[in-house]
Amino acid sequence: MANSVHSSTHATTGTTSGGWSTQRIAICALFVAVSMIASYIEIPVPPVAWLKYDPSGAVCLIAGLAFGPLTGALVSVLSWMPHVLMNPWGGLMGILCTLALVLPASAIYAKRHTRAGAIAGMVVAGVTVLVVACVANIIVTPLYTPSMTAADVIPLLVPALIPFNVVKLVLNCAVTAIAYKPVSKLIAR
Repeated sequence: MANSVHSSTHATTGTTSGGWSTQRIAICALFVAVSMIASYIEIPVPPVAWLKYDPSGAVCLIAGLAFGPLTGALVSVLSWMPHVLMNPWGGLMGILCTLALVLPASAIYAKRHTRAGAIAGMVVAGVTVLVVACVANIIVTPLYTPSMTAADVIPLLVPALIPFNVVKLVLNCAVTAIAYKPVSKLIAR
């Protein structure tokens, strides 16, 4: 995972240092499109039927590892915007949890650009996602499900929400570990 594609020569700002190249903008847009499409691939995760895995987090994580936390955050937010328009609370949860995954992992990887840095980033991101998902579910679920209170959500943390988020994390990190190197080589061309 030590490949990186942080630079390019087609600068839109007149300089190759600090600016976004046309190539980087196009690749970022491609990541947004792929992540947006992947966000609609919903696979139910038993035992709770309303919790569904989508692989968009892996796409956002790959973008963050390849281009840094800012690009990863941008891809994460933009790819969830259609969900925000159709289901504001679900979209907000998607954005929060994806940012909790992408930002720590890509920030650590940017500082320690090694396989160990990637693994450390994913572990820290995993803990961050679990905390953010639990807190966000306690706060947000009662807002879009009026029949549930925060007190109703808390008992669901251990049997449903934490296991679901662990499964989602493992899948996103596994997909990223498998796909990152081939995707980064493709981008580097």
